[in-house]
Amino acid sequence: MTTKNIVLSLTLVATSVFGLRGSPAEHRASLSGDLVAHQARRTGARARVIVQGDDATLDALAQRHHLQILRRLNGAAVLAANSAELSELATDAAVDHLSGDLPVSNWMSVSNKSTAADQVRAGAPGVLGIAAVAAVTGQGIGVAVLDSGVSPHNALSNKVGANVSFVTGDPAVTDAFGHGTHVAGIIAGTASAAAYVTPLYTGGIAPNAKIINVRVLGADGTGLVSDVIAGIEWVINNRSTYNIRVINLSLGHPVFESATTDPLCVEVQKAVDNGIVVVVAAGNKGKTPDGRTILGGISSPGNSPAALTVGALNTFGTVSRSDDAVTTYSSRGPTRFDHAVKPDLAAPGNKILSLEANNSVLPGLYPTLHVAGKGNNSYMMLSGTSMAAPMVSGAVALLLQGTPSMSPAHVKLVMQSGATYVASGGMMGAGAGSANFWASRKIAASGFVGSLVNTVVGGLGVTASGASFWDKGTLADRLYTGDGYRLLSLLDLPKIWLNPSLLHYGDLNLIGLTNPLAQVRSCPLLWGVVSTWTTENQINWGDTVNDPQGQSIMWGDSGTADDTSIMWGDSMASPDPQ
Repeated sequence: MTTKNIVLSLTLVATSVFGLRGSPAEHRASLSGDLVAHQARRTGARARVIVQGDDATLDALAQRHHLQILRRLNGAAVLAANSAELSELATDAAVDHLSGDLPVSNWMSVSNKSTAADQVRAGAPGVLGIAAVAAVTGQGIGVAVLDSGVSPHNALSNKVGANVSFVTGDPAVTDAFGHGTHVAGIIAGTASAAAYVTPLYTGGIAPNAKIINVRVLGADGTGLVSDVIAGIEWVINNRSTYNIRVINLSLGHPVFESATTDPLCVEVQKAVDNGIVVVVAAGNKGKTPDGRTILGGISSPGNSPAALTVGALNTFGTVSRSDDAVTTYSSRGPTRFDHAVKPDLAAPGNKILSLEANNSVLPGLYPTLHVAGKGNNSYMMLSGTSMAAPMVSGAVALLLQGTPSMSPAHVKLVMQSGATYVASGGMMGAGAGSANFWASRKIAASGFVGSLVNTVVGGLGVTASGASFWDKGTLADRLYTGDGYRLLSLLDLPKIWLNPSLLHYGDLNLIGLTNPLAQVRSCPLLWGVVSTWTTENQINWGDTVNDPQGQSIMWGDSGTADDTSIMWGDSMASPDPQ
């Protein structure tokens, strides 16, 4: 790239965003990173470009620049533009921001017990009925699975409430790839189907939840951002019909712009604003092919502040939580561009046994994935944050059946507050910690009255860390300066339950005036074991850090807009040893 092109690219990225309205003659719209690269290539090939605006504005824009509208979205459209057309489009006063229509890829027996999901489904009688917690199974809750489709399977009999496809040019709703069916089984599969096939599948987290199959990924496991946006729009418009309270997104793409302008992140925010909890896989960009750690590899839309972003844990095949660790491949924070703390929490994602779609691509290409069964009662093992996310989606369905009035903010609060902090991974690896669904259920049932919740998991007592946070990029710096800790007293908790907005962005909220996490130095609190690889008191974006082998860790997602080979969540994301 020439110096002139580098300067032009930096100028385009730095341009302010002012909305669709007139501006001075020197106007330049900001471009996402992938479009900056497309413009610099000076190619006649056309890229798919997402432009925001109403239909009349977009029609006039396309006519003015002689561009084809490939697809209409709610408040946006996808245009096709080569490098020169993109440059011309960026100077139009009616355009404030241009984003690429990027390719997106798809990102249990021990898990049911290690997350205490089995205890949530069983409930607790209390003492003489006092403090009883009702059993829940996800009954009546719709969970939209935006993925590669859902195929018929014995464990999903009568569990799929609707089937739609938004894959460009492909109306089929079944799962030719094999990823979506596996995800659906983690959420709501029936254990009895595997009774005489394999003891390793003990059913989904919320076996009575309804799966809403929204196919957005094709037979190769990839799709387009506009496909996913169209799918989310359908969910928002049909949420009342199917009581859709949860969206599972075990998919994503590398981050090329701030979450404030990323079209997929904007759509996630819209869904949350409509009362839907959006659970997103963090991504599988935690290490390079040669084994080096990557920091800042959270993928879109996991970088959305509104998403409940989930990292993957390795339980090492045990119910005990003492040996749980963040998998090496699970994407770590902070988020690119915004530098926010993500993920929000972590759940089991390594070597997860769930449903296999009959005659699908994944087990066909990789026969070793197949574990047991045949035809429509087959089971296979996959690893990745794609498997961790539906664990949480199923848990959210359980919580919402028990406490239907909870908003997405309530759900995030109880999910994080019930988790157990993972010291080795830190907040950038596991967020608030390892999910404990029973602790979260008890918090939701009590309306946040009481101190830190104690539970028993795998025969051992576990105390929730009581940590929660919302971040748009200021939390890490505030923790370094000591200003980011907010200790919540017993008097604070009932008020917060009535109004979660009393908790502010950029605070690490800790239950209890003597919460142990308040005594942990900010660097290890944020980075876990990575903090021991440097002599600095803090780690900032781009700082050089060397691992114990002397290799410099990498920053940011190394993927490109053309990298569609990342199959998030399947065994190609090299599972950790177990």
